[in-house]
Amino acid sequence: MVSKEVEKLLLKVQKPGRYVGGELNEVIKDKKKVDCRFAFCFPDTYEVGMSHLGMKILYSLMNAVPYIWCERVFAPWVDMEEEMIKHNIPLYALESGDPVSDFDFIGFTLQYELSFTNMLNMLRLSGVPIKSCDRKELKNIVVAGGPCACNPEPIADFVDIFFIGEGEEVDLEVIELFRRCRAEGKSKQEFLELSSKIEGVYVPALYDVTYNEDGTIKSFTPKGDAPAKIHKRIMLDMDKSFYPDNFVVPLVEIVHDRAVQEIFRGCIRGCRFCQAGMIYRPVREKSPETINKQCRALCDNTGYDEVSLSSLSSSDYSQIVPLLDKLNEWSKDEKVSISLPSLRVDGFTDDIMNKIKTVRKSGLTFAPEAGSQRMRDVINKNVREDELLQTCTTAFAGGWTTVKLYFMIGLPTETMDDVAAIAGLGQSVVDAYYKCPDKPKGKSVRVTVSASSFVPKPFTPFQWEPQDTIPVLHEKQQHIKDSITTRKIQFNYHDADTSYLEAVFARGDRKLCKVMELACERGFHFDGWNDCFSLEKWLELFDECGVDPSFYANRHRSFDEILPWDHIDYGVTKDFLIRECKKAYADTTTPHCRLKCNNCGAAKYGKGVCVEKRKNMV
Repeated sequence: MVSKEVEKLLLKVQKPGRYVGGELNEVIKDKKKVDCRFAFCFPDTYEVGMSHLGMKILYSLMNAVPYIWCERVFAPWVDMEEEMIKHNIPLYALESGDPVSDFDFIGFTLQYELSFTNMLNMLRLSGVPIKSCDRKELKNIVVAGGPCACNPEPIADFVDIFFIGEGEEVDLEVIELFRRCRAEGKSKQEFLELSSKIEGVYVPALYDVTYNEDGTIKSFTPKGDAPAKIHKRIMLDMDKSFYPDNFVVPLVEIVHDRAVQEIFRGCIRGCRFCQAGMIYRPVREKSPETINKQCRALCDNTGYDEVSLSSLSSSDYSQIVPLLDKLNEWSKDEKVSISLPSLRVDGFTDDIMNKIKTVRKSGLTFAPEAGSQRMRDVINKNVREDELLQTCTTAFAGGWTTVKLYFMIGLPTETMDDVAAIAGLGQSVVDAYYKCPDKPKGKSVRVTVSASSFVPKPFTPFQWEPQDTIPVLHEKQQHIKDSITTRKIQFNYHDADTSYLEAVFARGDRKLCKVMELACERGFHFDGWNDCFSLEKWLELFDECGVDPSFYANRHRSFDEILPWDHIDYGVTKDFLIRECKKAYADTTTPHCRLKCNNCGAAKYGKGVCVEKRKNMV
């Protein structure tokens, strides 16, 4: 529900459907009958935010509580922002049209480091002070969660509360505490101090940081009785975990316009560059019965004709074939397509292939991550070239002609020969197509090779590693181009400039807060979009603030250095990460969790894969 003032602006912007609300399944409540209003802010465009599963879950979860009204807020694109500023219209929520400044909680999900400036810009557009210390009253409590909350320090000055880990329970506990504190007349400071006692809550204002002369962290000290270590929250029983039976159906096309069903959390594999594979441990699966029931309800309530089975590695779901059998019992008749977007090279079988060829067939995507076997051993990918080629041959025989392969460049110990091997592996896939006797007749193959730049992330075995400099990354991108000799291969690569800034923010500390504040003052936003991003302007900003970005992105760190996120516990121990880093230097792999427990630390939760019966248990 938008105001007349906003309606007048809609003819002047490119996609007015982003800003009006009114979609099927949106939740409208009487604001006079709710005690707490939560503005769920996604720091990107409507199309990106409406595709995000976490937002769908928490939106429905909060609105299932009678006294909470959760509404959606997205970052307005440049054209709408200009009109809002020109006409003095503050950022508003889609459901009510009310300004964000009217809300008790302003919550952000942080999926990508380059969205940090959008978070601050959304606060600025709301007329809400961006710094936590300037928000004195018990209202406009700014909270944030998501994967980028695992190193909250670069934005510690702006967020009142970070949710560490999974939010289904901790969000509601903090909202209930807020409700009680307000009824008792407590101050914001008292509320924050009480919040810090809740597991999974990090209140950055309750901690002091000191630094050594070389710029590294000397100490991280809690104030008063704030906990020295913040432990993540985790949902242990996925069958009992809340899952919505409907989604808000968008009015405009979004990035992933389909029903999404989460089948498990975590990953058994242990790729050494992968943050998600570490921070979401251990693997916890839903039962096929629960998944089937939830998929059916979503399709009935939204009208979607495609269900995407979401996980970090769908083919690692232990009951994938029985699950697909259950889904196919009704999806074929109702013309609903089942997709598995995160398939491993060694997990694509004839059985799976035949069960996902239900209604329509798109290209297949695999992520070998590295071209040479040595590099795949370094990153613990545990995939061999012959497995990839056999998988592609199986797909070609099944009628597929399009394959996408995802790689990473700039990985630790990488050589130019390893880089050239990326093009070589793409060529091998092309050759496998033409060697396949059962390939589709009269059609040619299309192989897309995509290379992103390695970004060292917290809570991974590579968190101590430097990122390649931008010139070196450019050299490696060109080397892949020069190594491709056929038009059957299309080469895409990610901009090295944005990867550099991502690395700065990913491993940054509180000294970056002053850079972030100045960036907000200068109107920086949408740094993940080429239309708005300028590394040159960022470097000028760093220089003005006396901060060296290469200190965070390109510096190798010692194992005994205090890292900005060392006070946070995601269940995986530092000793395990050090062992894995050393094994990478030795080109040595680690078996996955269902083959052997490698004592990562996640067994302390007593659930999921950590307590399953395994073969070859050592």
